[in-house]
Order: sequence, then C-alpha cells, then structure tokens
Amino acid sequence: MSSTSAKKTIYAAITANFGIAIIKFIAAFITGSSAMLSEGIHSIVDTGNELLLLLGLRLSKKPPDDTHPFGYGQELYFWTLVVALFIFAVGGGMSIYEGVNHLLAPEPLTDPFWNYVVLGFAFVFEGYSWNVALQEFLAKKGDEDIWTAVRASKDPTIFTILFEDSAALVGLIVAFLGVLSGHLLNNVYLDGVASIAIGIILAGVAILLAYESKGLLIGEGADAKTVADIRSLTKADPAVRNVLKVLTLHFGPEEILLNLEIQFTKKLSTEQLAIVVERLEKQIKSKHPEIKNIFVEAKSIAASRLAQVNQEPENSLNKT
Repeated sequence: MSSTSAKKTIYAAITANFGIAIIKFIAAFITGSSAMLSEGIHSIVDTGNELLLLLGLRLSKKPPDDTHPFGYGQELYFWTLVVALFIFAVGGGMSIYEGVNHLLAPEPLTDPFWNYVVLGFAFVFEGYSWNVALQEFLAKKGDEDIWTAVRASKDPTIFTILFEDSAALVGLIVAFLGVLSGHLLNNVYLDGVASIAIGIILAGVAILLAYESKGLLIGEGADAKTVADIRSLTKADPAVRNVLKVLTLHFGPEEILLNLEIQFTKKLSTEQLAIVVERLEKQIKSKHPEIKNIFVEAKSIAASRLAQVNQEPENSLNKT
C-alpha cells in the first residue's frame, strides 16, 4: 500500500469524524442522550487516532542513521498500537463509564428528532469514509478473504481505518436502536444500555488491533509467496548449487531485510562470487523493490557436507 493511498484514506476519515463529532456533541447537549454523547466521544477518539497514524507515517519515512541503521519503518507499527490503546481506554472506557452513569442516574427522555437527524448524517459521512478504506483494502488484498488479508498485511494503516469505521457504523446502529427503543418503550435505561454496548464494540476492535500490531512490532517475515519466489529466483542462477536459508524481516510495510544462505558451485573465485552476488541482488530487488537490504552468506560445499555428517549421529539418536 503506497503512502499516498494511506494518506488519502486517513484524510477522508479525519474529515468525516471531526465534522460528525461536533454535530454529535451538539445533539447530545440538546437531547441529553447518553448514547449520543458516547458516539461523540467515539468520533473524537477516531479523529485523534487518525492524526496519530499520520504521525506514524511521517516518522516511519525518516532516513536511516547511526542509531537506526535499518530506518524508522517500525514507527508506524508502534503508533498503530498506541491507537489501539486509545480506542480501548478512551473510546471503550468512556462509553461504558457514561452508560453506567446513565443507568445509575437516568435523565428524562426528550424529543429524539435531533438525535435521528444527527445519526442519519453521521451514517452517511461514516459510510463514505468506510467505503474509501474498503476500496483501498480490497485493491490490496487480491484474491484472499478479508481476515486472511488482515493477518498477512504488513501495513496496518488501511485495516485500522477500516476497523474503526466499521465499529463506528455498528455503533451508530446501536445508538439509533437505543434512542428509538427508549422512546417507543418509554424506558430511560435503554439509552445507557446502548452506550455500554458501544463501549464493548470499541473495546473488541481495540483488542483485535492491538493483537495485530503486536505481531508486527515483535517482527514478522515476508509472506510465504515472496519467500518462495526469492528462493526460486536465487536457485535458478547457474552459479547457485542450493539455497539453504531465506530469512526475511519487515522493518515497515515496504521495507524488508533479506538474509540468504547460499551454497555456490565449486571453483568460483572471489571476483566471480562478487559478480554473482551483485547479479542476484539486482534480480531480487528488481522483482521485489520492497526488499531494501540483502545480506548473502556463502556456504562451501565441503562445509555443508561436514555439517550434515556432524548432525547424522544426533538424527539417528532421535529416530531411536
């Protein structure tokens, strides 16, 4: 996912959420609706989260230096985790707190007209932001199902916005049902129940995002297809006898470190070996530009055979 596409999705979400938040707070002040106040809090939290994602994108583009020789790509993963914590603590926590307060000290019901108007406008704007995120996500995921694509994705920006907006749309439906059922049944408690339900939805989304961010922060390799392609491309070189290891690590959505352990053919001079390594690097980077750094470890045939012999007694022992 390009930085331009990510920023487009984030800007669309910021515009929608900030405008909606103001309208929701006005409606909550006029009507005294707990669910509407929770929705306003939700939109403010989402706006702040998108600003944090923009910050993460900007910091992740800093060039490498002495203290961070592989760059700052993982800044984006860190700020995605911070976003998940904000959704859980501020969005979910405040919504549940507000709902409980409303149950303990319910306010009299007022005319719900403005609640319905605001919820309608909010659904349209949130739907627009959600559609932008969805289209960007679908363009990236290919033939994979949504959950598999999320698990495999190394760019948390788009699916974070998609999950946020999905939670927002569900929250709007819950808020609408809370306001509507409260007036139809003349029950002042249902509005508070809706607020608690919104908080639980936000907490669930936050836990999911935190889980995915944790995996990226502790280090994930390239997808199996990329690794298989690198192995195949390397093995096809006439100077390569065997590819022993292909180790990859993501330092950002489009920044991969590659370590190759290769067994080359016999009788290659140092100069010839350097030419082969340079050729392999050009071929790999040409097909996979996201691979920024390549380290090649050459293994001689004799050393590989010796290692195999040394392992044989242990293997035989394991078999018995």
